[in-house]
Amino acid sequence: MLTFVLVHGAFHDGSAWEAVITRLRQRGHEVFGPPVAGHGKGVDRQVTHAESTQSVIDFIVERGLTDVVLLGHSYGGTIICKVVEAIPERVRRLVFLGGVELNDGETMLDAFPPAIRELFAELAATSSDNTVMLPFDTWREALINDGDLELARRSYEQLSPAPFQQLVEPIDLKKFYTLATPRSYLIGTEDTCMLPGEWALHPRMSSRLGFYHLVQMPGSHELIFSNPIGLADKIIEAGRD
Repeated sequence: MLTFVLVHGAFHDGSAWEAVITRLRQRGHEVFGPPVAGHGKGVDRQVTHAESTQSVIDFIVERGLTDVVLLGHSYGGTIICKVVEAIPERVRRLVFLGGVELNDGETMLDAFPPAIRELFAELAATSSDNTVMLPFDTWREALINDGDLELARRSYEQLSPAPFQQLVEPIDLKKFYTLATPRSYLIGTEDTCMLPGEWALHPRMSSRLGFYHLVQMPGSHELIFSNPIGLADKIIEAGRD
């Protein structure tokens, strides 16, 4: 049995993992999908990246979890990098699910293609609280391109705006790059969330991990919604020693 802690991406909250968690538990594993501070419906979004990270650290420590397979989806990849810096003794393996892996000192915005940077900056500037909400067309075409229109609409209703300030915060990853924690990169072969070609997550982000276990499966960036059972099975594969 493995212990998984699943860290959701931007625009999501912990409830997005429901079907994945059910499958993992059916297969005999202990699983948690904590909410990340600043994300979800009706929450305070004026939260720093460090505060979001601390919410996950606190969740793990308060429950006495050890030997954890810590997974970060998309933006969650930046969170798990900082979590393992703080509590490396509790983490067995890192799994990046279409995860963003920054270079030391980069911001999340640095990782995006210029067109997406401009879109997010414009959306934040026109919001009332310096947040970003994905337009439905972007969600449909770039993130959940393996689902039908009904699934795209239903899943979009679960999303919430994300704090823009976290996208422009430089993230210090010097300590992370000294750690020897085993790591895996799991990605859908149709994941085009950063545009195909030179901006694709894999191998652009995954190659920054050093030696890692690569796991691939058909599907988009949002396998969490489009194929949760298949994703759960691949998470087990990615979490293996």
